[in-house]
Amino acid sequence: MKHPQRLPLLLTAVATLGLAGSLSAQETRPDTPGADRNLSLKLEIERAIAKGIDWLKKNQDAETGAWSDKTHPALSALPVMALLGDPNREDPTVLPPEAEKAFAYIVGTQKPDGGLYGKGLATYNTALSVTALSLSGKQEYLPVIAKARRLLVNQQQDFDKRGVNDNLFDGGVGYGGSYAHSDLSNTHLALEALYYSKKALADTEYDETGEFDLDWEGAIEFVSRCQNTEESVEKLGDWAGLRAEDKGGFIYFPGDTKSEEIELDNGRTALRSYGSMGYAGLLSFIYAEMSENDPRVVAARQWLSANYTLEENPGMEAQGLFYYYHTMAKALATSRTGKLELAGGKKADWREDLAVALFDHQQPDGSWINKGSSRWMEDDPALVTAYALLALEHVYRML
Repeated sequence: MKHPQRLPLLLTAVATLGLAGSLSAQETRPDTPGADRNLSLKLEIERAIAKGIDWLKKNQDAETGAWSDKTHPALSALPVMALLGDPNREDPTVLPPEAEKAFAYIVGTQKPDGGLYGKGLATYNTALSVTALSLSGKQEYLPVIAKARRLLVNQQQDFDKRGVNDNLFDGGVGYGGSYAHSDLSNTHLALEALYYSKKALADTEYDETGEFDLDWEGAIEFVSRCQNTEESVEKLGDWAGLRAEDKGGFIYFPGDTKSEEIELDNGRTALRSYGSMGYAGLLSFIYAEMSENDPRVVAARQWLSANYTLEENPGMEAQGLFYYYHTMAKALATSRTGKLELAGGKKADWREDLAVALFDHQQPDGSWINKGSSRWMEDDPALVTAYALLALEHVYRML
């Protein structure tokens, strides 16, 4: 997918996921007034990360190298990415022994179809595992990555086999297996894995992206159908409507009636946009290297700025709060966004706000958990701790 003006990307997977420093357009230089404040915040972040990393290491399964449910390698891929992103690592060129053990477990889950999973959720598990493996820097994992990448490409939906835009769910990616349709969360994770695995495999014998790759145009068409716009709502049918406050935001999948429905005065039904999917949509546009001036990108940023908060996952209250923190940090750091322009000309330093929110949520033992909601596995401290650490690592590299 070619565009003349692209969103500013950190051009290596390592830098983008917070594993190596890179100057951003908004970076504070040591001789500027904010330098002392940034240094103080960085030191606080280092301490919070050190406690969280220590908790992860102590709670890794000593026998298998996994965290949480051993049938889902994704739940170990996120913690191992957090270990790799630790700014306190003495030698970033050497993998910590805990990471080595976790990678051995993840690689051991590979199936004949190339997927990295245990029991179900093939796309979710494979996508996060591929992203983690792509960051390892280990040549021996390249054939594993290449094989898993093919499975992700093959997971792109084409329900009637007549072209990826004949069905509302065409072009996207779902959980796989018995889950019958695409969704924005799995799609953005698959796009992320494909984006970074392409970099990991570039100029190696395993690089086949020129001949076998995702239909990126089709994927972005699906993501666009998840965005609340006049065009996407029209495709849903006569029942669907659009509220001004939802315009530009995203929902889980087109016509997601499991989201909150709002009855409009004209008899139509609007679907509420919410925060974590807003950042998942923006990330999808970033991975597709869309122009920052594309109306869909502009609308997404406008909705996210209008609904900026660290108190909740906008539109979902406490549900998915740490997933929201993680996707926010990833999207804003990857696109090297400085302060956010809010209503009335105000500006928000999302980096400091997010760091402080995560400090407040950290438990005395160094872990994090969502006390307000167990939905989407946010009662799992290993998963939530990984989300929090990855978010803090993004902020750290942005300061």
